Amino acid sequence: MLDALDKLMLEKVADLHEIPQGAFNIRKNGEGVQRNTTANIDIVTKKDKSGIDVIVKPYTKGESVHIPVIVTQDNITDVVYNTFEIGEYSDVLVVAGCGIHNSGNHTSQHDGIHNFFVRKGAKLKYVEKHYGQGEGQGQRVLNPKTIIDAEAGSVVELELIQIKGIDRTKRDTEIRLLDNAKLVVTERLLTYMDQEAESSITVELLGADSSAQIISRSVAQDNSKQEFYFDLVGRNKSRGHIQCDAIIMHNAQVHSTPKISAYHSEAQLVHEAAIGRIESEQLIKLMSIGFSEKEAEDTILNGFLK
Repeated sequence: MLDALDKLMLEKVADLHEIPQGAFNIRKNGEGVQRNTTANIDIVTKKDKSGIDVIVKPYTKGESVHIPVIVTQDNITDVVYNTFEIGEYSDVLVVAGCGIHNSGNHTSQHDGIHNFFVRKGAKLKYVEKHYGQGEGQGQRVLNPKTIIDAEAGSVVELELIQIKGIDRTKRDTEIRLLDNAKLVVTERLLTYMDQEAESSITVELLGADSSAQIISRSVAQDNSKQEFYFDLVGRNKSRGHIQCDAIIMHNAQVHSTPKISAYHSEAQLVHEAAIGRIESEQLIKLMSIGFSEKEAEDTILNGFLK
């Protein structure tokens, strides 16, 4: 059964105010606690290691899969391996995410390795949210790894969100696109206090007329540290664009390393990276209409991370 804290964490990482109607698998403190399948989406427990297989039938339209993870104990390290088979010409939403509530003095950690096989002509939207809370001294650690193979004509949209409470994270994303496959990645990240975050995104444009757009926005506050590594590789006639923007505040550090590599004469690749502070003109404009400095600052940051 899920208690009030569990339900709060589900709301934070998966926007769930109640148990969803479609396919879902809820994991708590290293164990599966609730699951539901549909006629078109099956969820099967792996036999050789911790994790699940999610199988979406071809031509499935308008369905969703929620696979949130909740950690409410300290001194726990949970590792899970999930595989997703997204059938050809299907159109589905997958909502993942992990919420850690740590009120103890030891580290709580979740590492999730997700492998996606997006078949011909399929459309996948994948939303991954990370959230942490708790009054304890123990750290909240999340290390997600996402690997996506997108077949010809498929469309993949990723939203990678971490906006509160994670002390350390290392995010690895690897994506390979075949002919006419399209990718859009939106990353939003906030760190504060002494938090550390590392994000690495590698995209290989293998197929003719494949395309990728990567947009990363982050805010680093206090003494936190962020590191970003982007690698966009054009191995065929293709188009790719990386845009990395960060706001840095107080004594924080931000390091961004965008890299593009072309192995074909018709690969068109662009990267942009910008790190800066909040412009004083923006603060003054909001304060002139009644905002306090803190309210003006929060409004600007919230708008930037949307």
